[in-house]
Amino acid sequence: MTKGILIAGTHSGVGKTTVSMGIMAALKHRQLKVQPYKVGPDYIDPSHHTAICGRPSRNLDTYMMGTGGIGQTVARTAADADIVVVEGVMGLFDGIDSTEIASSAHVAKTLDLPVILVINVHGMSRSAAALLKGYSEFDPEVRIAGVILNQVGSPRHAELVKNSLPNDIPIVGTIPRRKDIEVPSRHLGLYMAHEKDYNTEEMATFIEENVDLDAVLELAEPCSIPEIEDTGRPGPDIRIGIARDPAFCFYYQDMFDAFRDYGAEVVFFSPMAGEVPDVDGIYLGGGYPELYAETLESSETTRKLKGLAADGLPIYAECGGLLYLCGTYEIDGRTYKLADVVPANTRMTNSLKALGYTEARPLDKNFSAHNIRGHEFHYSLTECDRDARFAYEMLRGKGIQDGFDGLVEHNTLAGYMHSHPASFPVEKFVQKCRQYRRQ
Repeated sequence: MTKGILIAGTHSGVGKTTVSMGIMAALKHRQLKVQPYKVGPDYIDPSHHTAICGRPSRNLDTYMMGTGGIGQTVARTAADADIVVVEGVMGLFDGIDSTEIASSAHVAKTLDLPVILVINVHGMSRSAAALLKGYSEFDPEVRIAGVILNQVGSPRHAELVKNSLPNDIPIVGTIPRRKDIEVPSRHLGLYMAHEKDYNTEEMATFIEENVDLDAVLELAEPCSIPEIEDTGRPGPDIRIGIARDPAFCFYYQDMFDAFRDYGAEVVFFSPMAGEVPDVDGIYLGGGYPELYAETLESSETTRKLKGLAADGLPIYAECGGLLYLCGTYEIDGRTYKLADVVPANTRMTNSLKALGYTEARPLDKNFSAHNIRGHEFHYSLTECDRDARFAYEMLRGKGIQDGFDGLVEHNTLAGYMHSHPASFPVEKFVQKCRQYRRQ
């Protein structure tokens, strides 16, 4: 059975992403098959994991997927791996609404994984012992098996911290401050993997020098995952085009898999390059259309989408995809003309407009008989025409307007909510694509 570890932090900003990426690189450098995962609804960190490990990183989110859902994801994807490495989110125990749900601790308990806790010891010595005591005793079901001290100022500083810590939890790494190893950030988080050249050998060497990788491997334990029956996939009879380029890059690998499971061939294309694939449906994910608005305005894809949508081509769009389908997009005082598929215009703002988990009640039970869970994160405001129709009432989250989300026009559905196939009706979308093909 595949063994694994979960790398968590005491809070955001302690360096768990850098540490996780470095450990993944070091294990990969040792010729191990590393299956990466990320706790929470994050698109950016998984892109780095994937680039480093050479295997698609998956999200593990107990709010969107449930405990059974994350178990099934690991069971489907980790069987041939040598080790599972899960990067946590925020602080170890931080979940939704002051609960453990969606926290790193919840995932660790669900998969029965040992936790390696990253502590940023910059500006402290003996206080690290108080932190560790609190974290190790807070929830007895969470096993903190090892500690990595990050942002260590000097060998003397490392000794001061080590001498204050209890002996029952091993220190498996002391990492010095080094800015050039960190991944820079911007308004929606870190830069994506395709925007950074990786020197994985340098990362691996840095970790090997400062982390006892053999001790990390010894701490890893078998994942507690359910057995699932492999029923096989039907042969594809439709094609779904997925926009994937620097403007549209926020996707869950599980969504691609879900399309394929229901009989779709996935075809990637670039709106920035003006590509218009011969497909039976289109999926436009989130990303950074605001950075490439001028290119998108002049794109052949942008010019043709309105006609394709009017013809009935099923289109599903999330966040950045929603903005792209609006009539205009105002950024820093300049207005760009975009696809004009949905009856709305949008503009970029300097402040965060929505951040957090969502739950939506579909207004059409034929679309979905159950609520859809997801998340939203954006800096834009979208203003709709008076006769605009919506797909969801938001039970949690803001949506587009007055507590509603999911603009509906022809066979197009476009909203701010990022969804996961655990609750999004993927099969219904594929059926619409199949119906379109038969026209």
